[in-house]
Parts: sequence; structure tokens; C-alpha cells
Amino acid sequence: MKARYVKEFAEGAHVEATLALRAKELRAARTGEAYLALEFADRTGSIPGVYFRPCGAAVDVPVGSVVRVHGSVTSFRGARRISVDAMRPAETWNSEDLMARSPRSADELIAEFTALAKSVTHPGLKALLRTVFADKALFERFSRCPGSQSYHHAYLGGLVEHTVAVADHCARIARRYDGVDRDLLVSAALLHDVGKVDELTFDTVFGYTDEGRLIGHVVLGTRRVRDAAAKAGTDSTLLLRLEHAMLSHHGELEWGSPKRPSTIEALLLHHVDNLDAKAAGFTQVLSGATLAEEAWTDSANLFRRPLFAPRALEDDRPHRAEEDSQHFRLTA
Repeated sequence: MKARYVKEFAEGAHVEATLALRAKELRAARTGEAYLALEFADRTGSIPGVYFRPCGAAVDVPVGSVVRVHGSVTSFRGARRISVDAMRPAETWNSEDLMARSPRSADELIAEFTALAKSVTHPGLKALLRTVFADKALFERFSRCPGSQSYHHAYLGGLVEHTVAVADHCARIARRYDGVDRDLLVSAALLHDVGKVDELTFDTVFGYTDEGRLIGHVVLGTRRVRDAAAKAGTDSTLLLRLEHAMLSHHGELEWGSPKRPSTIEALLLHHVDNLDAKAAGFTQVLSGATLAEEAWTDSANLFRRPLFAPRALEDDRPHRAEEDSQHFRLTA
């Protein structure tokens, strides 16, 4: 059977597929010959591509387009890629094939999100959350938005799934440490990535808006919260603590955080956010190896190393009923 999706592409396989063009760059080889460095994606993941001696029409295809690709799967520095023979704009496609969706029910995730928001009892924070998420257009986009372009929860509905996980962990962990303001921590968790609705695009491919590239979701989200706080009349001291947790949730300056955590709520939010993102990213990488029945992934991933993908432990011996009878025999 011909492989249809990126995660099914094995080295040496012929490719004839409809894919989203996520990235494209015209480069020069050592010989001076031009080639295209590409990135393709579908609902199962992404894969790099290379197109030597591309035709002018292929060079002109814009990023974000859906393309019909012909080529073969090769390996370069231990990672799979498509060596492209031809690429042209696709005439028809099914958007369900191009963008993955959360494996969880959208209604279930929204119900969990609503329950967590309602669990906040502080009047000022409750009013702020209501003001932010009462915007129907924003909440619809928030519910469909991916959690990231490719790093973690990179599928439709990924943002609300990630947000629910982080807020739920924060609600539980708040009981474990003295001095933690549970309502502040949960509110910050529910709001920490709201700026991704302004940072990301998700029409045919997952990409970035100009605001997303130039400013980023951390600051964009804080802007949204500040605007809502002005309408809700949020106390300035409370808002300051909430904004700090949001601005510092990436933890380190080199990870895109304008500030490092300086409150217990900010510290906990950073580590819980990082835990959920890394665990989801790890699982996402392993799923490709599991599908291909490989024990190890390649090194072209977030963690920059091969990851072990063990099979579930199973006992393949023939089963004999008398074995059970020995274990479960009742004795006086």
C-alpha cells in the first residue's frame, strides 16, 4: 500500500502526496547550483525536503500553499527527508488530511476549561477571566488554535488541551506548598498562552503571524489581559502579580521569557508549563517511531537526540489454564 501520510514515509519509498508547504528557502549548494530547502506537513507531522535544480514555477509557490509533491524519501545526517523531483500547487485537497486535531473531544476540553475557570473564587480574578473569554470570536479561535507550530500540541485544539492540563496540574500542586495563591496560579495558567491566538495561523498550515514573529505570544497575551483588566477594574497589585507570572512562564531569558520567575506562582507555572510541553513533545516524537515499528526515533527532534520507543511488555508464551489454577488455588 502506498504511504499517504508523513509518518508513514519510510526511507527509500516513492512519494506522491498532497502536503502543506510550511517553509521554503532558495539556497546555493557548494557547487553554486541553486536548490530549495523545504518543509512539508500533514496531519501526522512534518518532514524536510530538498529540491535540486527547481523549476521557476516551484520557486514561486508561496509558503502556506497546498502542493502536490513527487519524489522519494532519503536520509541526510540521520534524518528522513523528501528528495523532490516535482512540486506544483494542488488543485484539490481535504483539509482534514493536512491539519491534525486533538485526540480529545472539543466539548470535553471546553467543559474542563470552564470548570477550572469557575473554580476561581477571587472576585477580581473571576471577573477578569470572564472579561477575557466572554469574547466569542476569541474563545472560538482559542478553542481551535494549535498549542504550537510544531513543538508540542501541534494540532487543532492543542492550545485548549495544553491550557487545561497546565491549569489542572497547577490547581493540584497549589495545595502542596505554603504561601501559594491558588486562584492567582490557576488564573495565570488559564491565561498564560492566550496570546497564541494572535501569534499563530492555522488555515492550511500552522505558521506565524507578523505579530507572532516580531512580538511573540508572551507579550501579546499580556496585552490582551491588560486590556481586559481595564474593563474589569482589576486591582493594580493583583494585575501586576498575574502579569509577572505570564511574562515569566518560559522561565529563562534565552527561552523567550522577558523576566525570570520571582514569585512562587510564577515559578510553579513555569515548571508545570514546561513539564506538559516537554512530555507532550516527547510523546509526539515517539508516535512516529511506533507507527513505523522502530525502537528508536531519529535525532531530528526537539530533544536533538534519538529517543527510545519501547513496545508494550507482553508475554507471548502459550497460555495454559492450569497455570492460573496454581496461582488462584484456595488453601485452608
